[in-house]
Amino acid sequence: MKFLNFRNLQTIILIVVISGLLFLALSGYFTPVFNLSLNPLISLQSWLSVRYLSARDFLTTPRDVTQLREQNTLLESQVSQLQTQLIVMEERLGEAQVCFALLDFGRTNPQYSYIAATVIGREISPFLQYIIIDRGTNHGVRYGMPVVTQQGLVGRVDAVIAGAARVKLITDSTSVVNIRLQSAGIEAQLVGSLTGDVALDMIPLDQVVEPGDVVLTSGLGGNFPPNVFVGQVLSTQRRENALFQTATVQPIVDFESISAVLVVNNFQAVDITPLIPEP
Repeated sequence: MKFLNFRNLQTIILIVVISGLLFLALSGYFTPVFNLSLNPLISLQSWLSVRYLSARDFLTTPRDVTQLREQNTLLESQVSQLQTQLIVMEERLGEAQVCFALLDFGRTNPQYSYIAATVIGREISPFLQYIIIDRGTNHGVRYGMPVVTQQGLVGRVDAVIAGAARVKLITDSTSVVNIRLQSAGIEAQLVGSLTGDVALDMIPLDQVVEPGDVVLTSGLGGNFPPNVFVGQVLSTQRRENALFQTATVQPIVDFESISAVLVVNNFQAVDITPLIPEP
């Protein structure tokens, strides 16, 4: 009996102590004690966590850097490939646009037949103004054939071989094209120069030429078909005691960037030089 009473007394005391501790803990009396005991543990845990993360980063960083470098190299290669594809697509788009423009010109001028050619060389200097095209006698190109683009007159074939031909531009210093002014119906000659500029010569003094007048081929002389667009008048000049007035012309064709042309292969050029009286 005494043993059981003692055990019951211990149980009661233990319950009272635990209840008291819980009451004190819930009341906040043990908070300072907890802080003093837990803060070192928390600090130790933080220190261990930082060291663990540092060690993990130290061990995994080389592998990550290698992966990033590989990914960067792969991305740079893909960007380079895409840029190359974009350039190729832009070039093809430009070529397609030129082809469509040439095709449209041919459709709007069905009285002639054409040979399409690509420019594979050029010489634009103070002494020579010509381009080389990739069509020759094997393709039906012959000496003297007129050459145009969708914009207007380019020049004439002045040398040809089996697979290529040379086209003398209207800007060449030896080039002479008989033209007419569309608005005034005036006939004159378009001549090239050493500087690559073109001008109108042999304009009668009594004729009125205005800036902006459209210049077309007249068909006279037998070298070019009529009504091919050449350019527009920029300004006129009258020299004292001159028999004719002159005018500067802005060609419609950009000869420095020309990439494709049409050779008019059913126009029969006529050499009328033997019929012109000698001076």
